[in-house]
Amino acid sequence: MKHVALFLREIRIEHTLFALPFAYVGAILAARGIPALPVLGWITLAVLGARTAAMAANRYLDREIDARNPRTARRALATGALAPATMLWAGLAGLAVLLWAAWMLNPLCVKLMPIAALLLLAYPLCKRFTWMTHFVLGAVDGLAPLGAYIGVAGRVTLPALLLFAAVTIWVAGFDIIYALMDLGIDRAQGIRSLPVRFGEAAGRSLPILLHAGMLLLLAGAGVLAGAGRTYFLGVLSVAVLIIYEEKLLRSGTNIFVINHRVFISNMTFSVLFLITTVGGYA
Repeated sequence: MKHVALFLREIRIEHTLFALPFAYVGAILAARGIPALPVLGWITLAVLGARTAAMAANRYLDREIDARNPRTARRALATGALAPATMLWAGLAGLAVLLWAAWMLNPLCVKLMPIAALLLLAYPLCKRFTWMTHFVLGAVDGLAPLGAYIGVAGRVTLPALLLFAAVTIWVAGFDIIYALMDLGIDRAQGIRSLPVRFGEAAGRSLPILLHAGMLLLLAGAGVLAGAGRTYFLGVLSVAVLIIYEEKLLRSGTNIFVINHRVFISNMTFSVLFLITTVGGYA
C-alpha cells in the first residue's frame, strides 16, 4: 500500500481536476444536455488513462533532470524510492485504458488514438529543444474536451476545436507561471521554457494574455454550440481569474506562493465552469 500511495502521489492524480471537468463540458456541449452515464463513465476512464500515461512518461523521461533540481530531487524516481520500470508499466497500462475507453465510445476516437498517444508521450521531451513545451502540455490537456466531444458526437466540429484551443492556451498560461519557479536551474541545465527564452517579465505577462484568449474561445464555443445562459457565467468567471492572477503576479509575492495560489484558483475555476455548463441544461 505504501508503494501505491507513493505512485499516486507521483502521478499527481488530483491534477485530473484540471482536464476532467472540461472533458465533461465537451461531452455536454456535444450532447446539448447531460450524456448517458455509461458514456460519461468511458470518458472518465479515458481521461484517467491518458493522465496516467502522460505523467508516467514525464516522471520516467525526466528522472535525471529531476534529480539535479532541488525542487524535484525528492521525487520517487529521482531518489530511487520507485523503480523506473514502475512508470513504464504504468504508462502502458494508461494507454491500454485509453484505447479501451476510445473503443467503447466510437470508431473515430480509435482512429485518432495515435495522435493522442504521440502528444501524451512527446511532451516530456519537448522541454529539451523548444520553449513551446508549455503549449504542447496545453494540447495534451486540450485533448480531454476534444476527445469527449468526439466521443459523444462522433465527429469534429468548430465548437470542439475552440474548446481544444481554449484549454490548450489556458494550461499553457499557468504552466508558464509554474516554469518561473525553475528559471535559474532551467537555465543552468539547458532546459527550454518560455521564461528562459524571453525572460521573467514575459513569463509574468503572457499568461494573462493567454487567459484572455481563453475567455474569447470559450465564449465562441458556447455560442456555436448553443450553450445555456449559465454557461456564459462560467465564461465571465475567466475575467475574475485573470484579474486575480494579474494582481498576484504584480504583488511581489514569492513565486512558490504565487504558484500554489494559481494552482488552487485554476482548479476551482475548472470545477465552477463545469457547474455553470451543467446549469445551462438543467
